[in-house]
Amino acid sequence: MELILVVVGAIVVTAIAHQRGLEPALIIVVVGIAASFLPGFEAPELDSHILLTVVLPPLLYSAALDFSFPTFVRNIKPILGLGVALVLVTAFAVAAVSAWLVVVPLTFATALVLGAIVAPPDAVTAVAVGRKLGLPKRVMAILTGESLINDAAALALFLVAVAQVAGTHTFIENPVLLFGYSAMVGPAVGAALGYVTLWIRKRLNNPGLETIQGLVVPFAAFIAAEELHASGVLAVVVAGFVVGSGTLGAGYQTRLQERYVWHALDVLLEAFVFAYIGLHLRFVLEDLREQHESLAEVAIASAIVLFIVLAIRPLSVFLMFGRGVLLRHVDRTLSVPVPAGGGRGALGTKKRDKPDGKWRSMIDHRSLSWRESVVVSWTGMRGVVTLAAAAGIPLTMANGEPFPERATIQAIAFSVAVGTLLLQGWTLPPLIRRLELSGQQDDQSYERDETRKAERVVHDAADEVLADFRANPPEGLDPRVLAEIRNTIARHSQDADEMPDPEAHTRRAEVFSGLYRDVLAAQRAALISERDAGNIDDDAVRAMLERLDLQEAGVTSRLESRL
Repeated sequence: MELILVVVGAIVVTAIAHQRGLEPALIIVVVGIAASFLPGFEAPELDSHILLTVVLPPLLYSAALDFSFPTFVRNIKPILGLGVALVLVTAFAVAAVSAWLVVVPLTFATALVLGAIVAPPDAVTAVAVGRKLGLPKRVMAILTGESLINDAAALALFLVAVAQVAGTHTFIENPVLLFGYSAMVGPAVGAALGYVTLWIRKRLNNPGLETIQGLVVPFAAFIAAEELHASGVLAVVVAGFVVGSGTLGAGYQTRLQERYVWHALDVLLEAFVFAYIGLHLRFVLEDLREQHESLAEVAIASAIVLFIVLAIRPLSVFLMFGRGVLLRHVDRTLSVPVPAGGGRGALGTKKRDKPDGKWRSMIDHRSLSWRESVVVSWTGMRGVVTLAAAAGIPLTMANGEPFPERATIQAIAFSVAVGTLLLQGWTLPPLIRRLELSGQQDDQSYERDETRKAERVVHDAADEVLADFRANPPEGLDPRVLAEIRNTIARHSQDADEMPDPEAHTRRAEVFSGLYRDVLAAQRAALISERDAGNIDDDAVRAMLERLDLQEAGVTSRLESRL
């Protein structure tokens, strides 16, 4: 009952926040914190495994469905830098400083547990704010891609750190080998389940059943990978990529239905997670009192860790993205050109004579501008993974003794999550406005060009099918009827009164239906082919595919309404 009330309350707050133009996640957290101090209030308790297994997989899977694999590959360098390297750097920096300052009695091993918990950002709020304020598409792609893989790196490190402190055994003792095994087997499990899902869908041919099956995929991928001691997060992400790229095999009803189902599920789970975070503040403080910990010392330690988390990301982002800009500026300033014969320039860089390979040519090597780098450096809000990992610290070690400083680590992690949500969440929108970083004009121009390309591809594909229909007309119909069918299809079926009754089993109805499906199939196949060849942006292709789905749905509904 408590969980239902939390969900209902979170949805109500979300609706009010949307009406007032506020960020729902931040308002939900604030309302949850206030509610936690009401007399007699009891917060709902969920096992950490439930949080990780029920909440995280669908959020990741939904993001992967909407995030194209070509876009992921194109931005792989900054995504890996932020999603893997920065997570490791943050975790070890927090561990080193926390153990060295000795504000609270943490050894390096227990401090590393804390570092792994607070290392992964949750990009839900940042992406929502960026979308609302019109951040450039590349920045949005980097933030979304980072959120898909940083959880895997953090959870793998968390598993190793907890095993070291608790004295338990992991599947593979060597942490490097364990990380490599997890990073290889997890995606393999996700890919296998993704292709199995597509194979099953081709045989279901039922939108309701296909949607239900899709809801099972993220949980199956996560659990299967975890049972093999691999990364469930990566399994879910790869399964989402595979299913998302193969949805053309499903009917238009399935695609449209899934789109709205996953959007509704995202809103529900995100609202619940932020409400859950806010509602537990009072109880985290009570746990500290029961453990006889000094609230002042924990507050100081929390402030220090929060400062590290806030500072390490801008520094790392500058080193990753600003270093290339600085080196190029120095190279231009020194005015020492790279010799044509392949010698070295001012900074000792060689001229590349070897052409880029296929995969390298797909990667976007452009550096972010300083404004974009500033925004990316301030999008480090923590969320569901930090909360779930903190709750997942075992109560006891292998020898039966209590896990050292468990309540302290959880309190610091909780404080960091709430602190980043409030500090960065509230200041990110004015920062974006102050920097005047809006890619809307450039993006709109780019989108118009890509949309025109997609429209040309769609029209050319339809013309090809219609030309073949004209050259090889089916037998048994009057030429005037064939011309009428061809012209109606060519007008994209805007007038339902000219269309045949779908239930009328006549030759004319069969020919019309077959030709219309052939045109749509050719248009979709041409769009995918051009996208895979790198000729059209994936977002433009997805938008055009959705237009075709809506067009088919509209035509079908108009036809059926005549019965």
